[in-house]
This record gives sequence, C-alpha cells and structure tokens, in this order.
Amino acid sequence: MDFNTYQKLAKRTDYHSKREEKKRFGNNLVNATLGITGEAGEFADKIKKLYRDKGGKLDRQLKNDLVHELGDILWYIAKMARELGVPLDTVARLNIEKLSSRKKRGKLGGSGDHR
Repeated sequence: MDFNTYQKLAKRTDYHSKREEKKRFGNNLVNATLGITGEAGEFADKIKKLYRDKGGKLDRQLKNDLVHELGDILWYIAKMARELGVPLDTVARLNIEKLSSRKKRGKLGGSGDHR
C-alpha cells in the first residue's frame, strides 16, 4: 500500500473528521498532535518495560504490540498531514530528500532544523 492510499483509508476511520469539529482546523490539528504524542508515549512505555522487565529480550507478543503502536502513530501522522493539506507521499518524499541532502553534506549528526 502506498502512503496516499493509506491516508485516504485512514480518514474513513477518523471519528473527528465526520463531526462539526471538522470545520475548525485547530481542533483537528490539536487532536492529531496530542494523539501522536500519546501513542508515541505508549510505544516508549513498552520499550521501557522491555528493558526493565525482560532484560531487553524482545518476544513475539511484544514485537506485535510495538508494530500495532507504530500503526497508531502512522494513523496520526496521516491525520496531521491531511489537516495541513499535504499528501502523505509528499511528507515521506520531502523527508528522504532532506535526509539525503544532510548525508551528502555530512550533516546527519548534530541538531537544528536547517542544517
């Protein structure tokens, strides 16, 4: 499946896109932003427990749970892009272009948005 198809299919499951909130750009963007941070937190918590409780040994169940959390994160990324009016394929392409440029210029490490 390509990213744009995913983005379209994900929209069908977006409860907020079908409600009156749809008219208020900020509400949907805030919802997506808070949603992605929540899902990323759930992913991070599972990783914490992997090292705290299992000595870093990844089993099949936890791997499956992590993959599902990544799917939830992807869903919110698709929503954020949609709220910004950008196809998800464009987000992915621009990210690879940015990272490729940084690699070519020896700037993968470090910090800052415009390096």
